[in-house]
Amino acid sequence: MTTKEPEVASPRPAAPRLTHYAHGGGCACKIPPGELETVVAGLLGGTPRSPVGELLIGLDDGDDAAVVRTGDGRAVVATADFFTPVVDDPYDWGRIAAANALSDVYAVGGEPLVAVNLLGWPRGILPGDLAAEVLRGGLDVAHAAGCHVAGGHSVDDPEPKYGMAVTGLADPARLLRIGAARPGSPLSLTKPLGVGVLNTRHKATGEVSAEAIATMTTLNRDAARAAVAAGIAAATDVTGFGLLGHCYKMARASKVSAVIDVAAVPLLPGAREAVRAGHVSGGTRRNLAWVAPHLDPGGTGEEGLLLLADAQTSGGLLVAGEIPGGTVIGELLPQGEHALTLR
Repeated sequence: MTTKEPEVASPRPAAPRLTHYAHGGGCACKIPPGELETVVAGLLGGTPRSPVGELLIGLDDGDDAAVVRTGDGRAVVATADFFTPVVDDPYDWGRIAAANALSDVYAVGGEPLVAVNLLGWPRGILPGDLAAEVLRGGLDVAHAAGCHVAGGHSVDDPEPKYGMAVTGLADPARLLRIGAARPGSPLSLTKPLGVGVLNTRHKATGEVSAEAIATMTTLNRDAARAAVAAGIAAATDVTGFGLLGHCYKMARASKVSAVIDVAAVPLLPGAREAVRAGHVSGGTRRNLAWVAPHLDPGGTGEEGLLLLADAQTSGGLLVAGEIPGGTVIGELLPQGEHALTLR
């Protein structure tokens, strides 16, 4: 009589780490700000023949979305945003990418109406069920925002990418513009910094920051509505160019100077430790190099500068005013020697 060897279950294959299929992650993979401005410099000016509407916000100042006033007195908001994986969980990546794309509509004072998916997928490398989870994450966040999702476009891409093109509506008399900040206004930030270094750590070590994911999947809807209700005229969202980069763009467009109280800037738990461990993206270092000629760093050391330049994904709003839920991090002054001063 022979005895049958017990069957041993084969080990379940580990889920693919999406961040290992991308050269960068999230908004840190943006083209550097100075380089991008050179690329689009020749696209400014000119108008189409017999336009259907009036362009209210375009390329001139680097606002977050385009806005066109239509014949019925309403304003249509249009934007698109997509990026490579910022976390390994496909559902969370989809949620983060959708919140980030919707943020551009909120950043100009609009409300999202309808979105279409933008998907690049290495179909011969990563299974389709992961792509479905990415899309499900985007759908859930869009629906939470009251935004329809209606199809989209996909390509076979050697590097996974996901995002949305979003259309929204706004009141043309109550837009938030990056170039409308005025001296004497407080400067507020509505989300803590640090998701860039925490995401870079996640890619290197697999360590997940629940706080970073919660921040990135939080909509900027309430902050935008509060800013519009308060009659605030200037805002932008803090994403791939970091707080310093986006604040510099606001100061430059508005012809003002910004003073930032470094100690007042909120940070996510673990962000400082991630910087000290060297988890700093190339995008963050390029951000700092870009603003350095326009910055008076005061006594701020390298660690603080890297956190202020940290390339954010789905960051908060930077508002020229004070709103509920925001943190006042500085003030705007008449244009001076430096666009940005740290104290």
